[in-house]
Amino acid sequence: MTTRTRLSADIGGTFTDVVLAHDGALHSTKVLTTYDAPERAILDGMDTVCAKAGIAPAAIEQVLHGTTLATNALIERRGANTVLVTTEGFRDVIEMRTESRFEQYDLNIVLPEPLLTRDRRLTVRERMDADGAPLIALEEEAIVATLAALHDAAPFDSVAIALIHAYANPAHERMLRDAIADAFPEAAISISSEVSPQMREYERFNTTVANAYIKPLMKSYLDRLGGAMEAQGVTAPIFMIHSGGGLMSLGDAAEFPVRLVESGPAGGAVFAADLARRHGLDRVLSFDMGGTTAKICLIRDATPKTARVFEVARSARFAKGSGMPISIPVIDMVEIGAGGGSLAWRDAMGQVRVGPESAGSEPGPACYGRGGDRPAVTDADLVLGKLDPENFAGGAFVLDPAASVAALERLEMTAPDAAHATAEIVDETMANAARVHAVENGEVLSGYTMIAFGGAAPLHAARLCEKLGIDRCLVPVGAGVGSAIGFLHAPVSFEATRTVFMSLDAYSEDTARRLIDLLAEEAETFVRTCAPEGALQRLVKAHMRYRGQGWEIPVDLDDDLSAATVTARFEAAYETLFGRTVSGMTPEITVWSVTAFQPAPASDPVQGASDTGSAKASAHRDVFDPASGTTVSAGLLARSDLDPGMSAAGPALVTERETTVVVPTSRHLRVLGDGTLDLHVPEAT
Repeated sequence: MTTRTRLSADIGGTFTDVVLAHDGALHSTKVLTTYDAPERAILDGMDTVCAKAGIAPAAIEQVLHGTTLATNALIERRGANTVLVTTEGFRDVIEMRTESRFEQYDLNIVLPEPLLTRDRRLTVRERMDADGAPLIALEEEAIVATLAALHDAAPFDSVAIALIHAYANPAHERMLRDAIADAFPEAAISISSEVSPQMREYERFNTTVANAYIKPLMKSYLDRLGGAMEAQGVTAPIFMIHSGGGLMSLGDAAEFPVRLVESGPAGGAVFAADLARRHGLDRVLSFDMGGTTAKICLIRDATPKTARVFEVARSARFAKGSGMPISIPVIDMVEIGAGGGSLAWRDAMGQVRVGPESAGSEPGPACYGRGGDRPAVTDADLVLGKLDPENFAGGAFVLDPAASVAALERLEMTAPDAAHATAEIVDETMANAARVHAVENGEVLSGYTMIAFGGAAPLHAARLCEKLGIDRCLVPVGAGVGSAIGFLHAPVSFEATRTVFMSLDAYSEDTARRLIDLLAEEAETFVRTCAPEGALQRLVKAHMRYRGQGWEIPVDLDDDLSAATVTARFEAAYETLFGRTVSGMTPEITVWSVTAFQPAPASDPVQGASDTGSAKASAHRDVFDPASGTTVSAGLLARSDLDPGMSAAGPALVTERETTVVVPTSRHLRVLGDGTLDLHVPEAT
């Protein structure tokens, strides 16, 4: 990455964040997301940051982009008219799911509907066994019958092909793809052996259907974005950040748009990991709260935790199995509908609830004055004194406190009580999500440092720390546009995966090496579309379990692929996660993965800053302190006036263009060498 002028853009549910890196400086802005044409917000933001830097858009040398459009299309079910072709007998896999119940004792449980109704699911006579050997050959007669069925199902825009055990042998899927492409040249086609070549047919089938479902939509958007950039004189290459936290080319993104699900939040995790590396932190809780959602991620040794499967659009909060599984490499995080635009409401028992419905940017919270009249978290923050109505988003528009009061009173409470209830409920919801995520990963949060970013996170981070028992929280420079800054630190990378079952009592090191070399070649081919020159590195993992178990854990491998070393690495990883190993059980490998990447330039460690005295407040404002249940007088500090080494005791409010940092009474503030704000529990005297 040698370019000097780079633009990054992150489309969120409420705001689109745009950051320009030019001559060692960052210029940023937040623009309301334009739902009808998302690229328009990027262009508006680009004009703003280019004007700040004093350059023309044509000077941009590289564009990096992340978006929630793919995720939202799946959640809102506004994808393409899609047809699934699968093996005879497996038509109902995506509806039957795994037959597990996410609420074990709910007799009236309602499982999420599949993306495609039964009449949009066709079958073909063929069959592979689990080792990839043909049990029933795909004959010409079966192909002709499938094409006839597709003609009857027309019109459609996209076709998903997901055959049983195609991960072991993709020959039949490729034959069908070629035949369908010839007969229906306008249709987009996705095959499971390329989208998600992994075992477990439900997850693989659903991921392939999801890819096909959003493929025409995302291709149209990416084509429009490229054309709009060219029209503005930007001829630089455009790269997308994928859900694994790396960059991929625009062409690969159009072919595999399902890898863009969670692309924006992945940039936030990369941002937090880079900050953790520069500050020498080995245990970090990344907290990203924007206008629509909050994302929480565990980062160990400056590396975000990753996974192979995650869920989109859970119908029951925190309940695994209640959403739509997507089987792709992804940064492992928990995402909940808790953002500045999340709406407060009362349930049948009169209790205040928040989210997952959001006001978004259209109409937005009531205080935006854009037609919204329902209470949102931002309305609560305004009434509680956390926000300055005259200086929101750097003064881009003025907030209306009276509208917030009227909206909050719809909860049939006084506005201050409703605001307190709304803020406390959303904070407790996020804290509980963090607790659950930590427990699922065998972690205790008390020794962690929180890194908070996103437009709304600094408003709520310290309160979350109080609830979670976390003593330290860092709010970096540019926190309000953290995910977009994270794109600038993302490596060019691609993870290739393949299911090849191998028990350690019948392990072949030669077979393992050949498979790893094959996956490395596939991953490096993808990376070279973005980075044709420069050395590449690789990360090899085996997903392993004990024989008879139903799920695997990731195990890092190196050049020593002997059975003894692989076993030892598995047992060490297993003991770290579960506290013990299981004697007398044979380990086995189910999925192999190789990530090829060209790392971004290393960031320099942060230098310490000597004490330069206390920061002086320019004024004071009344702010509600939820820990004590009282209103306190908070000192107002402008972040631009804070120099490294300065400190201040809470309560205080630190204002900047994209966000406000709340320092409660329980915390002190210190400015670190790179301008990061360190909110910590003061030492006992």
